[in-house]
Amino acid sequence: MMPSKSYGTGMPFTRFTGSFVATLWILAFCFALAPAALGQAGRVPQQNESSPQATPSLKRPDRKEEPREQTDDVVTIETDLTNVLFTAVDKNKRFVTTINKEDIRILEDGVPQEIFTFQRETDRPLSLAILIDVSASQQLTLDAEKEAAKQFVNAVIHNPKDDVAVVSFSGEAIVEQELTNNLPNVQKALERIEIVLPPGYVGPGIVINSTSGSTNETVDRRLGTTAIWDAVWVVSEELFAGVQSGKRRGIILITDGVDTSSRMKNEEALKRAIGADVAIYAIGIGDEENFDGIEKSTLRKLAERSGGRTYFPKNIADLRAAFSQIEQEIRSQYLVAYSPSNKSRDGSLRKVEIELLNPELRKQKLQLNYRRGYFAKTAATKAAR
Repeated sequence: MMPSKSYGTGMPFTRFTGSFVATLWILAFCFALAPAALGQAGRVPQQNESSPQATPSLKRPDRKEEPREQTDDVVTIETDLTNVLFTAVDKNKRFVTTINKEDIRILEDGVPQEIFTFQRETDRPLSLAILIDVSASQQLTLDAEKEAAKQFVNAVIHNPKDDVAVVSFSGEAIVEQELTNNLPNVQKALERIEIVLPPGYVGPGIVINSTSGSTNETVDRRLGTTAIWDAVWVVSEELFAGVQSGKRRGIILITDGVDTSSRMKNEEALKRAIGADVAIYAIGIGDEENFDGIEKSTLRKLAERSGGRTYFPKNIADLRAAFSQIEQEIRSQYLVAYSPSNKSRDGSLRKVEIELLNPELRKQKLQLNYRRGYFAKTAATKAAR
């Protein structure tokens, strides 16, 4: 018998799948039931437009929530200014905190804009949602993810106006904890998260279809699958809907990036995140030995275009470092505000670029992280406001 998984610091997130004899037995069992077998664990056909539930929704279990600690109300004044938060990182991954207004220029659809506000943001209130993939491909890493997330929450939530939510997802997104500044409740929510396996799961990458004859086949088919884009879309749409403007909104997405059952496309999820002003910090992690590996390019696109970053930890130390870097980034930002020269209220996507003008900074080849665009307001938005 080969050794089982190890979680020692610095050890890779891999495992052996058992004895050769046991593997042969499982394969023989699967071939015996070949007509009903599926390949990748949790993989189901994509839902089409005729699906009985075309739009994802958050599932909220009936749990008694502790009341949120009350704080002074934030007075929000609606303006026509466009706000862009950005960070600057050097080649050694260190955050640069010495940039001045004169060192940059900002462009919208290629047109330079007049900067009204430029300042460092270190204490902007936060609203964060930790999204944790609980499909079968996360079995090896879930315990480490939960512990690292607990440490992150303790380190980053210190302003009474900060809040954090916990959402687990497989085929559907479940709110384990609503947005709150009650850290003990957040810790409890992280602790109770468990892996969700599809019906008929017998081992890594092997599922025997047991949904035929089920009285609720649609639910059974989605159980234990991986609907990443649905989760990102619905959290951006619903969870952050009541968050006050002016707060820094972010999703910490922990997954291998392999989507098997979303009804929404990744572009739709990205569009909804950008529209809700949500930056996505993606941690690409999972069981690369027995499943499809990490879908790096898709996670990079999702994170970078929303103004976040991606991390691909190989061991527990890397995972903790990823959370630490996210903590530094959300507290090491610059705010740029400008009034767009294009006054059309047409709801179109406006492309945003930030350029370094300072020759010395340009020599350092700094990496600037910010959302690459936003959706213009519409006349209906103004009337409603």
